[in-house]
Amino acid sequence: MTQREINPYPYTDSNKRYMTYDWYLKARFGGKIARVALDQGCTCPNIDGTKGRGGCMFCRNGSASSPEGTLDMQYERGREQARAKWDPVGFIPYFQAHTNTYGDPAALSRAFNHAAEWPDAVMLSVATRPDALSEEMTGTLIRLARKIPLTVELGLQTSDDGTAERINRCHSFAEFLNGYERLRHAADKVNAEFRNEAARGDAKGLPMKRFQIGVHLIDGLPGEDRETMLKTARDTAALGPDMVKLHLLHVLRGTRLAELFEAGEYRPLDREEYVRIVCDQLELLPPGTVIGRVTGDAPEDELLGPEWCARKTEVANEIDKELFRRGSMQGAAYRKD
Repeated sequence: MTQREINPYPYTDSNKRYMTYDWYLKARFGGKIARVALDQGCTCPNIDGTKGRGGCMFCRNGSASSPEGTLDMQYERGREQARAKWDPVGFIPYFQAHTNTYGDPAALSRAFNHAAEWPDAVMLSVATRPDALSEEMTGTLIRLARKIPLTVELGLQTSDDGTAERINRCHSFAEFLNGYERLRHAADKVNAEFRNEAARGDAKGLPMKRFQIGVHLIDGLPGEDRETMLKTARDTAALGPDMVKLHLLHVLRGTRLAELFEAGEYRPLDREEYVRIVCDQLELLPPGTVIGRVTGDAPEDELLGPEWCARKTEVANEIDKELFRRGSMQGAAYRKD
């Protein structure tokens, strides 16, 4: 029998022992969904001096590929690129670069609502920080989720305050929890209004919520060991997020992290370490949480290390093999308090 045939994990149609975003979106929308990364020109409170300057020590270009042109141009270009690779049935405009709820509330609201009207847009994703969720902006997100399914992705990266200070995150875990709970209250309000819609659209018992919350984590941050990274996963699991993204820390040219790397003061995780840690984290996360990704992208001309991370398919395959070797899967060690 193949790995696929003996796979005990229920939310999959392959050998994957965790819930991929691709599987989830196909289950929800009935076919391939492609995301289109957007840059609407936002900044961050730890860049512009509100809370700090310079941004996170690893960040360059707000974690996006710096697409050029208007939002309409970026979306059309992204759709064309996706259709050259797949046959998508819909698209997710993804406001990715920097902090997308930080700025003029009226302008941000116009951008979000404009994107909701784009052809073939089936959902919106908005990436932001937990300390950039004003009452006015939270109200905007509630109204937006009533118009189109919405995922708000919060950058946590680590629950360790010492690490957060070291990387110039400029918010504590307590501040993250405050922002998360404010957003969860807003999401619960909207999801209660659309409960019947969610029940009609569920897949294998998973509710297809109208307003979802994602959390980003980064493995390999300076000064962190395996136990620190696993504690972050446990702390995240306790919140019950709808989605979690697991990223490897990339060393990009022009960042403070690059200076440490080139001076021999920072050592990235090797591939074997990363694979083991990701599998440990997947076991700790709730079995019904969407795993947005298990590694990340970095522009080839900006990446200093680790070099192995550019081979994303190999990394994902090694994670699959390690979970199979363990006889394990997402949620195997999850404990709901």
